[in-house]
Amino acid sequence: MPDPRRDSPPVQREMPLATLHGEPVVDLPEDLYIPPEALEVYLDAFEGPLDLLLYLIRRQNLDILDLPLVEITSQYLHHISLMEELKLELASEYLVMAAMLAEIKSRMLLPVPEEEGEEEDPRAELVRRLQEYERFKVAAESLNNLPRLERDVFEFALDTRDLSVPRPLPKVGMQDLLMALEAMLLRAQYSVAHQIETESLSVQDRMSEILDRVDSSESCLFTSLFTAQEGRPGMAVTLLAILELLKLGMIDYRQEEYDGPIIIFRRLHGADEEAAHA
Repeated sequence: MPDPRRDSPPVQREMPLATLHGEPVVDLPEDLYIPPEALEVYLDAFEGPLDLLLYLIRRQNLDILDLPLVEITSQYLHHISLMEELKLELASEYLVMAAMLAEIKSRMLLPVPEEEGEEEDPRAELVRRLQEYERFKVAAESLNNLPRLERDVFEFALDTRDLSVPRPLPKVGMQDLLMALEAMLLRAQYSVAHQIETESLSVQDRMSEILDRVDSSESCLFTSLFTAQEGRPGMAVTLLAILELLKLGMIDYRQEEYDGPIIIFRRLHGADEEAAHA
């Protein structure tokens, strides 16, 4: 039997305007009054009359040293009237600047008497103030673009006193043993002594010596087990004794850091290991 819910077209529900006490509100209240001036946006915000003048000059790409006072004054007064229509609070500085522009405009329109000679440009003082304000404004923008702490850059602190990072010991392979032996053989070439009497070397005796050495000091360096005066035969016997003890599981070796010295120590078994841990 076909499902009637699958054949019916999907119905789009009306989105709620708000949620009040957990219940969606779909219709506006009938007694809700929204004044016509509830939402008015005025994007151009200026920090003062000089900032407004500099904005008008930059917007039209005018030369600040040769200002067209008639056009600038009319645009300035237009912005003043626009701010009054939007009911923005006007500071007295804007009105003072408007009066100054009107005065400069009137002085430029009036003819200059010939007996007074050349008069100073009425715009000079205004241009000087605009140039000084522009320098400080550019410097302030440059400082504001610098990375600021707690705005662009944030401090990061981590307490590492309770952190315990395990440092696994590097693995020691046969290649490391051969490299250590090669270094000892190279050192033995420069310390060969003349032997008058030959001495028989036994692997079993050297194994006992190595065990006594390890038991007495708990651990020793791999290189300290070799004697340069014995030459190559003595080193070969020592290496065979070490390998035999490793094979029997009576000693072990480790390397506490990469490319560091190899340490030989006695391997504990059964009750000895439990006693050591206890």
